[in-house]
Amino acid sequence: MAYHQKHLSFVAFLLLIVNLHGEHSMAKEVVPVGVVLDLNATVGGIAKRCMSMALSGFYAVNDDYNTRIALLTMDSGNDVIAAASAALDLMKNEEVHAIIGPQRSAQAKFVIELGRKAQVPIISFSATSPSLSPAQNPFFLRTALDDSAEVKAIAAIVKAYGWREIVLIYEDTDYGNGLIPYLMDAFEEIETRMPYRSAIPPFSNNSEIAQEIKKLNETYNARIFLVHMTASLASKLFVLANNAGMMREGYAWIITAGLSALVDPLGPKVKESMQGVLGLRPYIPRSKQLEDFRRRWKRNLTSSKPNVKITGLNLFGLWAYDTAWALAMAVEKAGIIHSGFLKKNASKSNVDLAALGISETGQTLLDTILTTEFQGLSGKFHLIKGQLEPSVFEILNVIGKTERIIGYWTIQRGLSQELDDNNEVAYSISKDKLKQPIWPGDRTEQPPKLRIGVPVKLGFDEFLKVEWDPRTNKPIISGFSHDVFLAVLKALPFPLPYEFIPFMNKDRQSAGTYDELTYQIKLQKYDAVVGDTTIIANRSLYVDFTLPYSESGVSMVVLVKDNEKTNFWIFLKPLSLDLWLTTGAAFVITGVVIWVLEHRINSEFRGPRVQQLGTIFGFSFSTLVFAHSEKVLSNWSRFVMVIWFFVVLILTQSYTASLASMLTVQRLQPTFVDVKEIRKNGYFVGYQNNSYVEGLLLKQLTFDRSKLKAFSTYEEYHEALSKGTQNGGVAAFFDEIPYIKLFLAKYCSRYTMVGPTYKSDGFGFAFPLGSPLVPYISRAILNVTQDTNKLGAIEQTYFSSGGSTNCEHPSASISSNIPSLSLHSFGGLFIITGTVSLISLLVCFFKFFGTHWPTLSNSNLESSFWSKLIEMAKYFDQKEDPSSHPNIERRTSRVHAISSPDVIEFRHNMENHSRIFDFVSDRDESPPPMSFPSRRSDITSLHVDVPN
Repeated sequence: MAYHQKHLSFVAFLLLIVNLHGEHSMAKEVVPVGVVLDLNATVGGIAKRCMSMALSGFYAVNDDYNTRIALLTMDSGNDVIAAASAALDLMKNEEVHAIIGPQRSAQAKFVIELGRKAQVPIISFSATSPSLSPAQNPFFLRTALDDSAEVKAIAAIVKAYGWREIVLIYEDTDYGNGLIPYLMDAFEEIETRMPYRSAIPPFSNNSEIAQEIKKLNETYNARIFLVHMTASLASKLFVLANNAGMMREGYAWIITAGLSALVDPLGPKVKESMQGVLGLRPYIPRSKQLEDFRRRWKRNLTSSKPNVKITGLNLFGLWAYDTAWALAMAVEKAGIIHSGFLKKNASKSNVDLAALGISETGQTLLDTILTTEFQGLSGKFHLIKGQLEPSVFEILNVIGKTERIIGYWTIQRGLSQELDDNNEVAYSISKDKLKQPIWPGDRTEQPPKLRIGVPVKLGFDEFLKVEWDPRTNKPIISGFSHDVFLAVLKALPFPLPYEFIPFMNKDRQSAGTYDELTYQIKLQKYDAVVGDTTIIANRSLYVDFTLPYSESGVSMVVLVKDNEKTNFWIFLKPLSLDLWLTTGAAFVITGVVIWVLEHRINSEFRGPRVQQLGTIFGFSFSTLVFAHSEKVLSNWSRFVMVIWFFVVLILTQSYTASLASMLTVQRLQPTFVDVKEIRKNGYFVGYQNNSYVEGLLLKQLTFDRSKLKAFSTYEEYHEALSKGTQNGGVAAFFDEIPYIKLFLAKYCSRYTMVGPTYKSDGFGFAFPLGSPLVPYISRAILNVTQDTNKLGAIEQTYFSSGGSTNCEHPSASISSNIPSLSLHSFGGLFIITGTVSLISLLVCFFKFFGTHWPTLSNSNLESSFWSKLIEMAKYFDQKEDPSSHPNIERRTSRVHAISSPDVIEFRHNMENHSRIFDFVSDRDESPPPMSFPSRRSDITSLHVDVPN
């Protein structure tokens, strides 16, 4: 405080000289204004000079003004308590009408409360933290931009370059913490994740900062950084980051406006460590006034300290200049003359808050400043709600010893390369609107490149193939998975730089399994894995998968054989056993029904018992080919036969169709259909080398490891299956369905896919756990897979070559499970024919019993019931009198007219002639002549000439 008192005494001496000079000329009202700055800091030193030059210039132009501002400057020493003490001293003892400062947001927080209590305007050009709000502190004015004003511009840059993750490194002070909520909201709006926030205390030493940098690089694998801190702390950070190798290719850094405004004064060593950094700062329009000031600034420094290197002018210096200018204008407008403080209590202590008075002109001066407008060095000075309004931000790129402007951001137009107010264009956040920046490592390729691991395989390269360019010795990647990934990248709403890195050893052979490949993401060797990588549960413990772009699942492929033994009895297979038995029974039952209906009236169904049994079976089974020779006379028999012929027709046609299918298809059958049989017999099985199928065979299917053989090409599969189980080959191989389809497309006539399918979620792309790229990539995969033209073209390129188009689907050409026809399929037919037969039998029995039972009962009254049934059976076995049958009656009615002695001979001749007529008709010959006697008495001589 001794320094402060000496400094204030010197200021009082100057005020005395001004007053004495006023007596010689026109009297000027001296208005004391306090200044609280960190005079040893870059911003404080430059601001003090700028304000002094501003007042000199202002009063040189406005010499006729009645007021003169006298700046009473005190050094806060980068200390919050010192700043508050200095402000209190200025208010209480010097009765300043306003205070410019303090410099830092943490200091301003306390000083603002003092200004509110004393009603003294606190005007800060450097306390930019959003936590200090002029709306909430009526005597606080910010003649600078609020830090939150640049948040939308930062978000536009991040979105333009497609960064989905960014790490914030900030100073752990009110200045650093105040911006975090605004950044979080802005990044959430553009769907960019902030996985980690690195808070560095302002007094951290190099060792502590280096440790934090190491954690960011190794633990979080961060590549994109946003730095929000003061120049003193940032200068340490970038030098240490450069030493740690984080200012090279693959990294990107953005600095906020508070640091971008101070790039020039940081010094050559710090700027050398910041090569490729992007910065954002308020745009300062060019003007003659600004150019004149720059010349005066350089001349002033050279004349005052010729041996000291000129310090670059910065934005805060311009804001300090405009602040002093605006305050001088407001003091004159407010007409502050002979004003002071209203004292509450007298006290000799410099820090007695109770003795702090209230400024008589504070409110008037505050209102005047709020209405003051002019064109300052930094642009238009006009306070809205107590602070400057944002307009334009310029985007700079640190290159060499200078900063190159690569574009601008405005609220109306977004990003643009040039400022042109005449053309109205739509809001843009495209990186094409900016000039090409030079990134860390002196690269033009946008960081970070996505390091994509790809598998190296000897075979099965339709999905991913790695070749080497003989000229450049760089890998050339191709395949279905590769092309799908490129199509997905084109469907993304942002650019995504990448490079493919083969997962190989020094001999350019595969460096491990697919599990080991995906685990490299957790080890931070890769940022993603692209290839035929199956989505399975254990891998999802350390990576996140996108949605699948191809179906998958594991199945078994075996050799097929021609099974001739089965063909020996194949004619029995079309019908199941129950259908065979039911059909046979139906034939017999139908024959019995017809025999019952025809036995009493049809001589062809009579004769010895053995002959009648043969008639029953012969008649029924001959209907199978519709070759029965017996004629039926009963209408009920004909009704039964019509239904039965329909049943036989359906059965024969179905049998023929089923047998034809079996004879066509079933000659080739798989050698094995059951995994248990292979495992039980101890046969070898194969799988694709380095795939997860090995684990499935060991854990889920419980094969012994000694029975597993790994293969790398389709040819090895073919050779092993061809050898068989007895010649050192394998009984089957297990692989994912996409590979099996390709194998069967090449060898479709010799192998088949059998058994159950062990489901998986298909092929997907792998990313780190929690990666924000996964939802974007998944949505893009849906767009690609649902576009049949785009996906179809890729599939046509890799899966429709060679002879694959000539092969049918395996299940269509080889099948061992064509089912036999079952009884259930024909149950309705048998019910219909059984019902018809039953009805016909019932009608026949009712008619027979109705005719003969009464007669039998009356003649044999004493006989038992069973005796009567036996008699009825004898009646039934007797041939029915022709006169009782309608058909027979019509055929013999003319014979009754013949004299009775000759009836038998005549009937006999008629029957012979009828048979002869039928025989001759079959031979297409005319029947032999038959002579009848001319008289009734000659009927006995009736005869027929029968040819030999």
